[in-house]
Amino acid sequence: METPDSKTKASPPQQQEPDLKRPKMSTATSEDEDAAATTPGDDTTIKKQRYKRRKIAIFLTYCGVGYQGMQKNPGAKTIEGDLEEALFHAGAVPEHDRGIPKRYDWARSARTDKGVSAVGQVVSGRFYIDPPGLVERLHSNLSPQIRIFGYKRVTGSFNAKKFCDRRRYVYLIPVFALDPCAHRDRESVLASLGSGSELVKCLQCSERGRKVVGAVGKRSFESKSDVSPTEIWSNDKDTTVKSEIKEEVSGLMDNGDGDIRNSESVNETKVFKNEDDGKKSETTESGISSNSEDANANPEIKDEIMVSIENGDDKNTTSEEEAIKGSGFCYGEKEKERFNRILNYYVGSHNFHNFTTRTKAEDPSAQRYIISFDAKTTFTVEGIEFVKCEVVGQSFMLHQIRKMIGVAVAIMRNCACESLIQTALQKHVNINVPTAPEVGLYLDECFFTSYNQKWKDSHEELSMKDYEEEADEFKMKHIYSHIATTEHKEGSVALWLHSLNYRNYPDLRLCDNGDNITCEDNNGRESTMVENMTECTT
Repeated sequence: METPDSKTKASPPQQQEPDLKRPKMSTATSEDEDAAATTPGDDTTIKKQRYKRRKIAIFLTYCGVGYQGMQKNPGAKTIEGDLEEALFHAGAVPEHDRGIPKRYDWARSARTDKGVSAVGQVVSGRFYIDPPGLVERLHSNLSPQIRIFGYKRVTGSFNAKKFCDRRRYVYLIPVFALDPCAHRDRESVLASLGSGSELVKCLQCSERGRKVVGAVGKRSFESKSDVSPTEIWSNDKDTTVKSEIKEEVSGLMDNGDGDIRNSESVNETKVFKNEDDGKKSETTESGISSNSEDANANPEIKDEIMVSIENGDDKNTTSEEEAIKGSGFCYGEKEKERFNRILNYYVGSHNFHNFTTRTKAEDPSAQRYIISFDAKTTFTVEGIEFVKCEVVGQSFMLHQIRKMIGVAVAIMRNCACESLIQTALQKHVNINVPTAPEVGLYLDECFFTSYNQKWKDSHEELSMKDYEEEADEFKMKHIYSHIATTEHKEGSVALWLHSLNYRNYPDLRLCDNGDNITCEDNNGRESTMVENMTECTT
């Protein structure tokens, strides 16, 4: 039995220590700047760096050759597709957002078509821009055809497409394309045979679309070997090319009615040195090919053309020099005034449904506003003189600029009259207009005037001012040289000029009095409207 003394002597029960509270779960996300981490066995705390996504505008340039345009398209090689992959590999886009541009607010200022280049393209989105060196990391994952100038921080609501006020495009058109006497259609060449007219400049560059080396621009071409022309032609493959040239000359001399739309272009033919003095064959910017004038002066001389081709005969050098002097076309003040007057018809708000594809006249998107359109400067690249056509507008539709240039060139070449543009801009008139080649077009700059005015006190100005030198260098090295080289090798503009005839584009005749124009009434029914227009001087 326990006594009171024993109760007092007994030790009190041991009290348990209270449980420690579990640490709260960290609410840190990928948006936090820093997170602390303790290394086991070490009292030092190492801070693990984490970065925030930042809304930025990226300025870039690219040469569009080999790409199917700017916009991403499954199964096609596009600028946007390559850029998205480069952003992922550079650490700007996380793994779970790869290939899903909506998750990082992707937007582009302009869409460029297949083969079209850009100098001042702008894209925006939320990206990891840290650690420093994002531009260098992007370049390591991009083709040399795509270069990043830099990036600038923008507001959280910024969108490169919606905040772009206007866009400036440039189209480089060779001066010879504006010469009515250069690269005329087959009918005009045939009509001028034996007359000594300047139209007989394109014997070898006929309406079939065949490319003959040296038909365009001032350039010297060498043979791939030093063997004689006879040995070159003895090759089986080259014999086939020779026979094709003979067929071309024969086809030009007869009264056949070939169609450029149903024929295929042929690759470059052999060009070789003359045996006598080893001089290279040379041509001019007006598209004059050697031995062309004498050959066309008389149809009976076509056999002599073949002899000249096979033997490298240069006896017609004097005639060629006379032909060069005969054209006398230059982009002087008179031509400049006329061309700019033609381009000025596009300025203002118009319905451009005839200058695009798959867009109806009733579609609100067919209404576009052109701020300015002029062609005041010229420059020479690789022996070809170009006219720089600059057009500024709020936005443009598919092929719109190329079709506007196509109509303007047709008017300059007297294939149509100036009133054709006013007719094509009418809402209830449907006509088919020519489309200039894509190679001469590029996006020059995107403007953000309203954004810069609103946020000038807190954010950097969005413009190409900081990148002008880099842009000019890229233009000369990649874009301008590509345009000139393509014209030398493929003659894209020279061959396209042969399509500017009434057989391919009957609507070009609308400048004549009393022509019928296909139009639609308010109920969508086609009808015929007679327009009295001023005759075109040819």
